[in-house]
Amino acid sequence: MPTIESLHALFAARVTGLDLRRGLSADEAAAVCEALDRHSVLVFPGQDIDDEAQLAFSRAIGPLEVTRAGASGAGGYLLVLTNIGPDGRIAPPTDRQVLNNLANRLWHADSSFKSVPARASLLSAREIPREGADTEFASMRAAWAEMPERLKARLRGQVAVHDFGWSRSLVAPELVTAAERADWPPVRQPVVLGGPLGEALYLGAHARTIEGMAEEEARALIEEAMEFATQPRFVHAHRWRRHDLVLWDNRAVLHRATPFRSTAERRHMVRTTIAGQGPLLATAAAAE
Repeated sequence: MPTIESLHALFAARVTGLDLRRGLSADEAAAVCEALDRHSVLVFPGQDIDDEAQLAFSRAIGPLEVTRAGASGAGGYLLVLTNIGPDGRIAPPTDRQVLNNLANRLWHADSSFKSVPARASLLSAREIPREGADTEFASMRAAWAEMPERLKARLRGQVAVHDFGWSRSLVAPELVTAAERADWPPVRQPVVLGGPLGEALYLGAHARTIEGMAEEEARALIEEAMEFATQPRFVHAHRWRRHDLVLWDNRAVLHRATPFRSTAERRHMVRTTIAGQGPLLATAAAAE
């Protein structure tokens, strides 16, 4: 059975004692899922796995989400996050994949722009730069618990509109195509999620506005909530080592990548995504 060691006073843990190349028993998978619910972010160091082993481990956690059209790995279950081009060289800053990587430097929850957002994500470090390119995680459960009541009162029960085309256009106007806008129209998500371990704020870079509010008022409220929720005391930064694998709960944390010398150093990461079980608004309504 795995050994689980806390990494932060509020969330995140290191998991050792498992060799993900050989797969998980039912009891080991249950222990990982329980730890994910409790700690929100799990770090598995020293897991030298290939794509097949990552897929097998991911499926032990839950059914997989298909990679969206327009991303590297579209139509399959593996999303490749890299600055390495097809020729094996570092891609130029204007490369579409490199620009997509810039979007990952904004606080976000994976797939919050989908009608059924992702449950969890797994990221495997295959090649990393010497400095930078860390991943920061912010606990939305801890942030909500400590949020001032006046701010909670304005957010509770609200519905946010998450818009993929809008968020990508913040990085570069040409980054999102007309086809992608058509594939991923704006969707409605609850601003606060319920759960057995406490409520969690659910916003991030894709959250454009809040229903029933003027855009300027909504943007100000979203930005105030995000500023509070991403304070250093709610954040755990993971400094990658090659062969680390990190699993996180998109319903409980936001995450972002930090900069690195992307024109001079290589970074190659592979992500799998655990699918959600249904629209979050329906889940939130059932919990009330």
